[in-house]
Amino acid sequence: MLVLFCILRLECQLEVNLVGRWNIRRKQNMSPFQVIILGFLLVILLGSFLLMLPVATQNGHPTPFIDALFTSTSAVCVTGLVIHDTATYWSQFGQFVIIVLIQIGGLGVVTVAGAFAILSGRRIGLMQRSAMQEAIAAPKVGGVVRLIWFILRVSLIVEFIGAALLFPAFAADFGIVKGLWFAFFHSISAFCNAGFDLLGIKEPFSSLTSYAANPVVPIVIALLIIIGGIGFLTWEDIRCNHFHIRKYRMQTKVILSVTGILIFLPTLYFFFFEFADAPVGERVLLSFFQAVTPRTAGFNTADLTSMSETGQSMITILMLIGGSPGSTAGGMKTTTIAVLLANVIAVFRRTENPHFFKRRISAETVSRASTILIMYLVLFLTGGFILSRLEGIPALVSLFETASAIGTVGLSLGITSELGTISHMVLIVLMFFGRVGGLTLIYATLSNMRNSNARLPQERITVG
Repeated sequence: MLVLFCILRLECQLEVNLVGRWNIRRKQNMSPFQVIILGFLLVILLGSFLLMLPVATQNGHPTPFIDALFTSTSAVCVTGLVIHDTATYWSQFGQFVIIVLIQIGGLGVVTVAGAFAILSGRRIGLMQRSAMQEAIAAPKVGGVVRLIWFILRVSLIVEFIGAALLFPAFAADFGIVKGLWFAFFHSISAFCNAGFDLLGIKEPFSSLTSYAANPVVPIVIALLIIIGGIGFLTWEDIRCNHFHIRKYRMQTKVILSVTGILIFLPTLYFFFFEFADAPVGERVLLSFFQAVTPRTAGFNTADLTSMSETGQSMITILMLIGGSPGSTAGGMKTTTIAVLLANVIAVFRRTENPHFFKRRISAETVSRASTILIMYLVLFLTGGFILSRLEGIPALVSLFETASAIGTVGLSLGITSELGTISHMVLIVLMFFGRVGGLTLIYATLSNMRNSNARLPQERITVG
């Protein structure tokens, strides 16, 4: 944890010795974006080395670096794609390392580091506060420490409640001790939208399919996914204003509205077209859960390979959209899609600016949303084509896998463990990109470049 706090205080000092006694010393603070990226990289590497240890596996053999790196990246980036079944390959030590990585990655490396700094009574400077602000997508630096403390408390409370609700079902199947471990593991994994599970002891890579007809487990897991995926700022808005919806921030209203639509409509589709052969009660559970988990948890209660191509394509789209900003989820985010749709409507109506709930959206926000969409589509398609070409698999299957990686979901059509090293590296890059965020990577890369205030001549270009 000391490493996490040091990330917040990391500074770069350059010393150049020129011609004898001429020393030039320059102190340069890292940007918040660089701190976030470096923090995730350090935690991923540390997790990889721990998972490579013989004690981390059940057979006592060391894990190859690429497998450990893939698993660590998947855990820290709360994805859930796995090369080895978590329950049957990793020992209790390995499983503990994975769940700790999930907790750190879900809340955010900088957020966890800030929480430990607060608990230790250490002073939080402006640079550290700026990094925290970017990590949780807070609107301003002021009050960010209080918000971090609120996030930590709510997260722990929700995870404990989720574990308590899951415990009876797991205790009945695995005993009290193992049932308690299973309850906490799956509660944290679901809340952090990770998708790692320990139910492979029944059947490897089976996820929650054995509990498809159990109303408790799927509903509790789904609720944890939703709570973790709506965002920390949404929680705070609900806490402050309770059920006075009119007092909510515009962003909160958009997140709740879009989340509701993206759950309701896919549920209807899955109910009428994908699970028609199941009993009505189980059919409702299957439909609801498959509508929730693609954004962006990675659990599944149904065999995804038996679904139609239309159903798999819908899941692919949901994986790309993902959760909400400042949450444990990845993907393009619900607000990005909402802004783009609002802009489309504004163009159709020939209005100057898109708007939500009588609030105008800035041109900068629309530009950022368009940039994010293009970046995700380019990486999603490029990664899918690379996997399809290298592995000789259908394009739809490879695109499903890359959407799962860049959306940090973890759903798969059963090909992850069969892919080659290059394909695994492609997925690692996509998982990291999806969790950290494309704009964060770009801003971190270009943070030292000077902005030009010069304006070039404008000329009209026809589009559409």
